[in-house]
Amino acid sequence: MKLAVVGGGSTYTPELVDGIARLSGDVAVEELALVDPDESRLAVVGPFSDRLMRAHGHPGRLTWTTGLDEGLDGAGAVLLQLRVGGQAARQRDETWPLEYGCVGQETTGAGGLAKALRTVPVVLDIAERARQQALDSAWIIDFTNPVGIVTRALLDAGHRAIGLCNVAIGFQRNFASLLGVDPAQVTLDHVGLNHLTWERAAVVDGTDVLPELIAKHGDEVAGHTGLPESVLQETGAVPSYYLHYFWAHDATVERLRHQPTRAEEVARLERELLAAYADPALTHKPEMLSQRGGAFYSEAAVALLASLTTGAGDVQVVNLRNRGTLSFLDDDAVIEVPAVIGTAGAQPVPVAPLNPTMRGLVAHVSAYEELAVDAALRGGRGRVASTLLAHPLIGQYDLAGRLADRLIAENAAYLPWASSDS
Repeated sequence: MKLAVVGGGSTYTPELVDGIARLSGDVAVEELALVDPDESRLAVVGPFSDRLMRAHGHPGRLTWTTGLDEGLDGAGAVLLQLRVGGQAARQRDETWPLEYGCVGQETTGAGGLAKALRTVPVVLDIAERARQQALDSAWIIDFTNPVGIVTRALLDAGHRAIGLCNVAIGFQRNFASLLGVDPAQVTLDHVGLNHLTWERAAVVDGTDVLPELIAKHGDEVAGHTGLPESVLQETGAVPSYYLHYFWAHDATVERLRHQPTRAEEVARLERELLAAYADPALTHKPEMLSQRGGAFYSEAAVALLASLTTGAGDVQVVNLRNRGTLSFLDDDAVIEVPAVIGTAGAQPVPVAPLNPTMRGLVAHVSAYEELAVDAALRGGRGRVASTLLAHPLIGQYDLAGRLADRLIAENAAYLPWASSDS
């Protein structure tokens, strides 16, 4: 199979390449094509990625190109990991909302909507090109944030797409480490929307060990959530890190106002990583790559690719259509739950009903995501303001309007409709 990685110039890419090379027995990649408009990045990431492949003895061919059609040609799968506007746009997403007393973040709130508006049209254009150039059977795997919104846009447009996030596999690996068992023995009851999920159970050999984990390791587990241990004890569940933007919003805003942004940190890391990758003697992942984020991303991506290709029928956590899984959401909503993966795609595993606290927040954010897709496709100040009004972290008419005006001004270069009054 030929795998095309769009956004292949990312400093993330060697993590993916290393996983494909290490786990070559799981998925047969004959060609790995890195596609990126930034030729200077490809000139560094491409050769280093090739050295990684060779160091692992992988027989596949690694290529890199700035030509999208060339990279997609004949691909059996397309993995999207792009960032429209780069870290500079992320820096804006993380800062200007703070001026309005709102969280600044790249996947939720006003910053998350800004990223969605920039990203969805670009991703849909890439997907249309893939429809023409890749194999008819090709799957699009979206790792591009905000994953839930982007995946919904892809599915609405009729593409063979599945969204992927590393939150679930991160918790699985962490829980397994604390329990002293193999990660494959841990099955999670992971439920919600992308970046708005909870682990309600962790099953090992038929027994839910999550209560024991919380009782014995609550402080350590809570450290991965950004919330106090009492939240785990009172809810009996482990929220994803992104819940702290909702459940500790004001304290998080105050903290973000007085510390460097994640965009600044990542920009520094990227400079150091690219310098390291440029060393022709380097044939392994540098330790600093672990600070870049995306832990276990490569393992999750390889596992999904393998099951889509071989029809393994195993259960993995992905982003897919709701189709009755959560009865309070429309069928077309995109949720993040365990699903059986085969060559025909993903089928969600039945999940227990959500409690009212979870259900209310999921319903609220899902409605926002539906509006976000529409705003990304059709544009207009009114749609942007309405989408922000629907977000639970905003929800005030005047504030939503002011945020909409600022969002459009900050992103005018990426929004063709920004100069109109539509």
